[in-house]
Amino acid sequence: MNRRSLLTAGVAVFAADFLARGTRPLFAAARKTFAVSHSEEEWRKLLTAEQFSILREEGTERPGSSALLNEHRKGTFSCAGCSQALFASDTKFESGTGWPSFWAPLDNAVGTTEDTSHGMVRVEAHCSRCGGHLGHVFNDGPQPTGLRYCMNGFAMTFAPSTA
Repeated sequence: MNRRSLLTAGVAVFAADFLARGTRPLFAAARKTFAVSHSEEEWRKLLTAEQFSILREEGTERPGSSALLNEHRKGTFSCAGCSQALFASDTKFESGTGWPSFWAPLDNAVGTTEDTSHGMVRVEAHCSRCGGHLGHVFNDGPQPTGLRYCMNGFAMTFAPSTA
């Protein structure tokens, strides 16, 4: 396969996925019912443009663009959409990927679904309370879980511990 054929095939897969989004929910979590629910218009009023793109349209921020990547204080990372606590700071680690990474979420805070977009199979992570897209989960993280929750920093907020 030459370079042109490979590029053409890649564009075709991306275009097919893009066109298919018009006939199905934006992402798998959108098919579920969540405790916090808003109309698209309400979400747009509640979130910044970047947050809406990530949380509601399954977007991805540029690597290294989130201030939370370099957040090293003790505290809690929460969903920017509904304020649910998602990750404790003691589970954060430096993955070198350009996105905040964690080896485990708080109990019942993060749900996962299979993501088959862009011609690959991945595990999508979403807030279990509002369904907002957070990022993806990979099997290349540190122990004790061996998982890497690769999260979009703009999808979260951070509150430092007061103790």
